[in-house]
Amino acid sequence: MRWDGQAITADDGALPGLDFAGLAQAGLVRSVRTPEFAGITFHEVHAKSALSHVPAASKMPFRWTVNPYRGCSHACTYCLSPETLVLLADGRQKPIRDIRVGDLVVGTEPDGKSRRFVQTEVHAAWSTTKRAYRVTLRDGTEIVASGDHRFLTVRGWKHVTGATAEDARRPHLTTGDALMGFGFLAGVTGPAITRKLDILGRAVRSTSDLGVVSVEDLGFDQQMVDITTGTGDFVANGVVSHNCFARPTHEYLELDAGKDFDTQVVVKVNVDQVLRAELARPSWTREPVALGTNTDPYQRAEGRYRLMPGIIGALADSGTPFSILTKGTLLRRDLPLLVEAQERVAVGLGVSLAMLDEPLQQSVEPGTPAPRARLDLVRAVRAAGLPCGVMVAPVLPWLTDSTDHLRRLLDAVADAGATGVTVLPLHLKPGTREWYLAWLEREHPHLVAGYGRVYARTYALKAYREWLWERVRPLLEERGFGSSGHRSRSGATGRYEDDLRAREGAYPAGSLASAHRSATAGSLATGGALAGLPADGSGLALASADVEQVLF
Repeated sequence: MRWDGQAITADDGALPGLDFAGLAQAGLVRSVRTPEFAGITFHEVHAKSALSHVPAASKMPFRWTVNPYRGCSHACTYCLSPETLVLLADGRQKPIRDIRVGDLVVGTEPDGKSRRFVQTEVHAAWSTTKRAYRVTLRDGTEIVASGDHRFLTVRGWKHVTGATAEDARRPHLTTGDALMGFGFLAGVTGPAITRKLDILGRAVRSTSDLGVVSVEDLGFDQQMVDITTGTGDFVANGVVSHNCFARPTHEYLELDAGKDFDTQVVVKVNVDQVLRAELARPSWTREPVALGTNTDPYQRAEGRYRLMPGIIGALADSGTPFSILTKGTLLRRDLPLLVEAQERVAVGLGVSLAMLDEPLQQSVEPGTPAPRARLDLVRAVRAAGLPCGVMVAPVLPWLTDSTDHLRRLLDAVADAGATGVTVLPLHLKPGTREWYLAWLEREHPHLVAGYGRVYARTYALKAYREWLWERVRPLLEERGFGSSGHRSRSGATGRYEDDLRAREGAYPAGSLASAHRSATAGSLATGGALAGLPADGSGLALASADVEQVLF
């Protein structure tokens, strides 16, 4: 179906060298590696069911979920130096660090045996720190990129550098290669519009002397930035550049709850068809369904597999209300579908955002969209006429719980137009705990002892939760969020221990999808499904299910 030439097959259906009996039982069709997702293996399965029933003992305020993925590809490889210029569809160039979700840029698409320049939209943008390499071309073009990045050459797509532990024989640049494009457009301003109009629709060629002169290891790590576009590529410094595109639940497949969660992603390739069949059963009563309760449905893999449009269509066609919690800006792609769905069923949308500090965010959430990109997502959702609650979570003791940080974050959320806010402290469940504390010891060793006191168990001490609530409450009220998730007696912040199962007061307005609409058009009745938040904060299902999804 996809990436047929890169499928990894074995007689027993498992990846060679690995014996994942759980995957075979889950209906494994094949395992796939692809250069866009270096270090990640996708296990494509034919799911027998799509709807997952939430046990009655659970304190989730909904009974049904759909999870098209197990594991998450947010932890990914990054590519270009922040100064690299990206060609916009209006002919201007902009440093890749300034590119935002929704920007229109120039990409390419296949046209028979060749490719043509076309306009495409940016779906996601993110950054991290990687080893830096300088690629120099004969016309003087220089590009600083990670070794995993790929460029289009006259001989096809090639990585900057060769062998890696994951792929010892991947194609890579040599001095015999020539890149495709038109060369570096230094100093381009207004006249670039004419060039742009000439480029769109034209065949992609190597119109300048774009032969590779050298690939130099700069000997240090530096910040790298990459974007995801609708075509899967973009023009960087005048040459065609390729996108680089819930732990405990992984264990039932006999996969590690740590690294495997990031590198072994199970994809239910038939989830939309199976879901549509399940929703057509006479016994289905159209109860609200939550997405984003295990892994992020808009993780980067969704850009390839495109499972969500089919899921949204199946739910809306069946009259089933649903909600989505994500931190993936790829959701913008499906806004037209969600707007259409809201005409027929109740739709709730939630975005998780833990911090504004981008260096800290990239340290604890590598591979996820930057805070500014998520705030822009909230704005786009609201501009489309859809509700959007924000989960400020997880709040990290001593790192993101200061009054100054919380004030700035809530100001930004309010400015983005969020319909409600819920603030939740960090939870450290088994599996998550080990990974997070290992990160803390590496990055902030002076905080380890304090965390040992606050997290004697899975949840923060009651005294800390109460202290956080007293700090947060006036900040919420000052910004008009006092009744959007925290005035009801609810343990959502850890303030109370009582079990209030499905009161809207415990959750940010806009994140719930009710079973019924009220008499007022577009108004939702209280109750229903929230995309991933339990009523009392225990077993936190945050931004695709568990805290580790956010932290790693």
